[in-house]
Amino acid sequence: MKGQALGKIAWRGFAVVILAACSWESQAQKVEAPYTNMAPLERYLMERDAEIKLARSAAPESISGNAAVMVLGRDGYKTAIEGKNGFVCMVQRSWTAGVDDPDFWNPKVRAPICFNPAAMRSQVPLIVRKTEVILASQSKEKMSEAVKTAFDRNELQKPGVGEMCYMMSKDQYLSDRDKQWHPHLMFFVAPAETAAWGANLPGSPVIGVQDPPGELTLFLITVNHWSDGTVAAKE
Repeated sequence: MKGQALGKIAWRGFAVVILAACSWESQAQKVEAPYTNMAPLERYLMERDAEIKLARSAAPESISGNAAVMVLGRDGYKTAIEGKNGFVCMVQRSWTAGVDDPDFWNPKVRAPICFNPAAMRSQVPLIVRKTEVILASQSKEKMSEAVKTAFDRNELQKPGVGEMCYMMSKDQYLSDRDKQWHPHLMFFVAPAETAAWGANLPGSPVIGVQDPPGELTLFLITVNHWSDGTVAAKE
């Protein structure tokens, strides 16, 4: 059960979902979400150079230093720096979490993430599509509908072989309850049974999370240091 609880927390970081991603435990306790609507856009935006630096903190400099970097603007994510190694780093915002997540509209959420070349093909377009719809509509429902339609039309693709990402930033802010979770790696696969990875079992370091809207299964493995090499505090 501990692995499942950690998976629920981590899923806020991305979707996600990052951003994987965190207060699912709060949902179980029926804690009222403080963020019921989208805040003014300015509260989600960052100064360009600061966002580039934060995005690159998702992975060790040996990886992120040569990665492409995308930053969020008023019309969505745009490439700020072209990469050389096929990786893409960006800072996810709160709407990469599940639509029922109490922090879905939390403007303080910042989830640095760095995708490898394989994951870049499926996960970056998914984040970009979600963001475009959110900025245009400020509607969870329209975002969900747009993502489903995009998958149905093969405009978005399920994960392929070898997709993973780094979320090792010491400066991550995943939710009000879990501002700084653990540095971790995430692996994306097409919908699969978590037991096939030994995930969520007693003593297993692997956390498994199902994401039906994203048409994937996410596996997380925590590591013992942040991207800058400093040791992460143990639970």
